[in-house]
Amino acid sequence: MRVTAILLAAGKGKRFKSGVAKPLVKLGKSQIIDYSLKVLERHPKVTEIILVVNSGNIKPIATLVKKSGCKKVRELVLGGARRQDSVFNALNKVSPQSQLVLIHDSARPFVKLLEISVLITRAAKTGAAILGVPVKATIKQVTRSQGHKVTGNFTVERTLDRDCLWEIQTPQVFRKNLLFKAYRKFKDVDVTDDAAMVEKLKKRVDLIKGSYDNIKITTPEDLIIAEAIIKARACLPAGREN
Repeated sequence: MRVTAILLAAGKGKRFKSGVAKPLVKLGKSQIIDYSLKVLERHPKVTEIILVVNSGNIKPIATLVKKSGCKKVRELVLGGARRQDSVFNALNKVSPQSQLVLIHDSARPFVKLLEISVLITRAAKTGAAILGVPVKATIKQVTRSQGHKVTGNFTVERTLDRDCLWEIQTPQVFRKNLLFKAYRKFKDVDVTDDAAMVEKLKKRVDLIKGSYDNIKITTPEDLIIAEAIIKARACLPAGREN
């Protein structure tokens, strides 16, 4: 099956507090976006890549793509106001020949080839497959009594069952027609990931256990963890990092 990969790099990265667009921040010997871009380029099932960018980083990202030698990047598309708007803009550029759509955040540089393969295989069978890991921390549901949504006063309502809670990652892979149907029906509803759109159709979404290495770089502190992951991977035997 033909697979189109949508790589999201349009976020402003306000929490990152850097003068450089987050996808272009240096990580190890490369830039953050370069890691996931090269994995998608190498994967044999991915036939094309659509990069979602913003007006501030489109030129440097275009230059990076050219220098990297990536041949699968079909188009650079400007993102929208919300993540889902950015995805929808890219969906409208997906090749008619593609049966599956893979969506990945460029801020997750450590996705593995094997994880992509498993997701593609499962989504081809069931329609939708996403990555996730069981949460490690104790999670409590709270009520905000007053103040700001982050800094206000909170009280604990209950402790949630950790065995039933997973932290969701990207990539997420869907049959193209299923994802288009979900977006056309629910694109005006605020969601935090693409699977939520499909869930609203009451369709099955398979969850594949991923890796705790597949972190999302959101704050400067995450770069410290990312650098440690790079060093740890450098010590692995050839091929083990995939």
